[in-house]
Amino acid sequence: METLEGDQLCLPQLNSSCKKPTHPKTEALLIYVLLSSISLITVALNLLVIISISHFRQLHTPTNLLLLSLAVSDLLVGFLLMPVEIIYIEACWFLGDILCTLYYVVDYIITSASVANMVLISIDRYIAICDPMHYPTKITNRRAQISVCLCWIWSVFYRIVLLHDHLEQPGRSNSCFGECVVVINYIAGMVDLVFTFIIPIAVIIVLYLRVFLVAVSQARAMRSHIAAPTAQRVGNVTMRKKEMKAARTLGIVIVVFLICFCPYYYPTLAGEDTSVDASSAAFEIWLAHFNSCLNPVIYAFCYPWFRKSIKHILTLKILKPGSCDAKIL
Repeated sequence: METLEGDQLCLPQLNSSCKKPTHPKTEALLIYVLLSSISLITVALNLLVIISISHFRQLHTPTNLLLLSLAVSDLLVGFLLMPVEIIYIEACWFLGDILCTLYYVVDYIITSASVANMVLISIDRYIAICDPMHYPTKITNRRAQISVCLCWIWSVFYRIVLLHDHLEQPGRSNSCFGECVVVINYIAGMVDLVFTFIIPIAVIIVLYLRVFLVAVSQARAMRSHIAAPTAQRVGNVTMRKKEMKAARTLGIVIVVFLICFCPYYYPTLAGEDTSVDASSAAFEIWLAHFNSCLNPVIYAFCYPWFRKSIKHILTLKILKPGSCDAKIL
């Protein structure tokens, strides 16, 4: 067994102390700069999304309320989770077992809420494209608000149940002092995989396939109705294009989510326990969290209203009286 020097341990006077995380100075500096930049960009961009949708009345739509909820979860990732992981790249965990467990509970709650929001967004787009006549009555701001609240409540309840062993016995997965580790056993990992990944993604994919099939059939039907009044036809085509663009944008969000989260679920797929360590910048954890930075970037490229909102915010036009009624769409 390797014998460690006192200065290599988190607490030199304690034999059960963990070894300090160490990286070469240049490597550690690069990691700090890179991850800190990602954290700052994540917070800034998602804050812009939240301010935009909250401030401008034109953006108070059911779809944007769901995007607002997703942006809140992404903001929490950049503001709460990423900084903790950055701090403990070169440091031991001295905040205790209870805070260690709470950190992971918050992490998993945010992840579950993000997935639930994406399912709600897919349902919203499905009804908008496949049943446009009844969309205004089926999907209202009130129902969107209730759905968002329920998805967050469900995420909290689901994660508390799944992690109840760790809540009852904080630090049960730690092998030494100065460590913050949670090990999700294979059975719990499979439950998490099914309910947080497989079922939601299956629902999302089925809904989006249905959306695109209906959109194609509607486009063909519009081309065949040449006798329809020109103004009405142009209006319908414009509306369909608008809805399809929103569906494509949110489809990109889903694909990016899949790419970012697949590596995290690999241990469960391979039949292994999932070990998550707050004091190590594991690639799969940061890739999953990096998804929170990519979502608002996708909005910036695909949503003209987001770019207009950013201009209003950065030029401080939102401070002017009546700015909330500005034409953003």
